[in-house]
Formats: sequence, structure tokens, C-alpha cells
Amino acid sequence: MQDGTQTGYTPIPVPGVTPEDVIMVEHRAVPCDGGGGALGHPRIWLRIVDREICCPYCSRTFRLREGFGDDGGH
Repeated sequence: MQDGTQTGYTPIPVPGVTPEDVIMVEHRAVPCDGGGGALGHPRIWLRIVDREICCPYCSRTFRLREGFGDDGGH
């Protein structure tokens, strides 16, 4: 789940309501816009600190692929 110190908000998954999207990524900085075009949300950038992060708008989970995440300190 999301680092609660970032926004103070940690989404709580609700079966049948919360999207179960788990998007595998290769970088620690990931953009999210909800993926719904006009039905999405403003594009935000999330930073994966450990292995995954959850978007505070749409609750999509971004999970870092095994062996990735060394972004050279950036």
C-alpha cells in the first residue's frame, strides 16, 4: 500500500469496489491518470519506496518488477 506519510491517506481495498489493477513497472517513479481518459483523474507522479505503491485517486497498485528499481539515485 501507499506510504501514509506521503499524503496521510492510505486506500483501503474494498472487494468489488476497489480496482484490482496491479501494474508491473520497471522504474520507481510512475505516472497515474486513472487510465480512463475523460473519466480518469489528474496525472500525478508516484514514487515507489519499497516494492509497491497505491494511487490515492484510483487505488491502482504499481508494483516494481523483480530486479528493477535501481534508477541511479533519481
